[in-house]
Amino acid sequence: MAVDYIVIVVYLAGMLAMGWWGMRRAKSKSEFLVAGRRLGPAMYSGTMAAIVLGGASTIGGVGLGYQYGLSGAWMVVTIGLGILALSVFFSARIARLKVYTVSEMLDLRYGGKAGVISGVVMWAYTLMLAVTSTIAYATIFDVLFDVNRTLAIVLGGSIVVAYSTLGGMWSITLTDMVQFVVKTIGVLLLLLPIAVVKAGGFSEMKAQLPTEYFDPLGIGGETIFTYVLIYTFGMLIGQDIWQRVFTAGSDRTAKWGGTVAGTYCLVYAVAGAVIGTAAKVLYPKLASPDDAFATIVKDELPMGVRGLVLAAALAAVMSTSSGALIACATVANNDIWSRLRGAVRGPEGEDGHDEVKGNRAFILAMGVAVILISIALNDVVEALTVAYNLLVGGLLVPILGGLLWKRGTAQGALAAVAVGGLAVVGLMAGYGILANEPVYYGLLASLAAYVAVSLATRPTDEATLTAWRERLAGRAPETLSEPPVPAHQ
Repeated sequence: MAVDYIVIVVYLAGMLAMGWWGMRRAKSKSEFLVAGRRLGPAMYSGTMAAIVLGGASTIGGVGLGYQYGLSGAWMVVTIGLGILALSVFFSARIARLKVYTVSEMLDLRYGGKAGVISGVVMWAYTLMLAVTSTIAYATIFDVLFDVNRTLAIVLGGSIVVAYSTLGGMWSITLTDMVQFVVKTIGVLLLLLPIAVVKAGGFSEMKAQLPTEYFDPLGIGGETIFTYVLIYTFGMLIGQDIWQRVFTAGSDRTAKWGGTVAGTYCLVYAVAGAVIGTAAKVLYPKLASPDDAFATIVKDELPMGVRGLVLAAALAAVMSTSSGALIACATVANNDIWSRLRGAVRGPEGEDGHDEVKGNRAFILAMGVAVILISIALNDVVEALTVAYNLLVGGLLVPILGGLLWKRGTAQGALAAVAVGGLAVVGLMAGYGILANEPVYYGLLASLAAYVAVSLATRPTDEATLTAWRERLAGRAPETLSEPPVPAHQ
């Protein structure tokens, strides 16, 4: 394992070095939180793909392939479909808003009355996303170094917190690009063909496994529908995803770069399912489907290659973890803390170094909290399910309603968040946290409340709507004052 250890150590050292480089570049709030809003197509595509394809998509995607065969690809497919829908239909308008958070978008659209409540919901979602990503380090470091769970979480989490705190979105963008390349080489170009060959090729896999393993719908229609509701719609409204859209240098980059990232997700989905199917042939009686990835890597790959593929798994976890961490800190600082203390945003000091220090402090604080919660928490599936149910049940309708329906009002948006969120919580208490019904009925309740209350209240005033339309068209100045980027940059 010595060569594998060297590969991993070099990779982790590179992540920290990029954090240091990002610190030298992130001199303003815009640079620190959204990479100056000037990423080009290649870097934007790579970072967008990196953040959505995390440990759940890699280790979990292979596990679903082990359990269900090719239809195990559906979870990651729905993630890819969400990125495609976001990119084609909404990303250009989102990028033109020139905001930092989803809640700021809601404030612009509805007249400044929805921020704190939506911010709390979004903060809970991003916190749980960061926690579940951080817990995944335990699995990978256990395979690598045979260390206990707590030490693995502290080691992996500390590296992510370090480079995220140092350079903000610039560091995360650079590390995500490396992680994207490592994942592509490790999973698509190495593990996929080696796994298929070791399993005897597709003909042998078909001979060894039941026919339902090769049925595209074998996982079940209801499961696929639930994945669409949770993951496809979740991609449309998550702060972690929107914050990447905010980094795009142009409308075209946001649209076409995101389309490339979504297409890559579809390829990655199929690859994970095929690797899992091959693992089922090689190891038909694993204790848990989620052990499939680590087992096939540990037992079937040659020295050096094994280290690179484990680095790919580490990259997948780190990219999602760092993206969720900066999203969580951005929401906590901009949408909750600054509003609760009554901060008045203005041109003076808005985008200066003190603002960077404040956001850096929040990333560090949220990072420490994520590590501590990760150590204490056991049932991460339930925690993430609660977060996604609240996100989709509470925020999907007011966000998409604001983008698509001009008759929607602030009162309707607040009613949708409150009714949808309470319905989800109540239904989870009745049906169980992992049941499908809470998100189904919570979403319907949110939609009904939004439409009914919006129609029953005065329309949003024309001045707010005019400012909103100007912002969507890219013709209005930014709400949060930012100096123009010098031409030499």
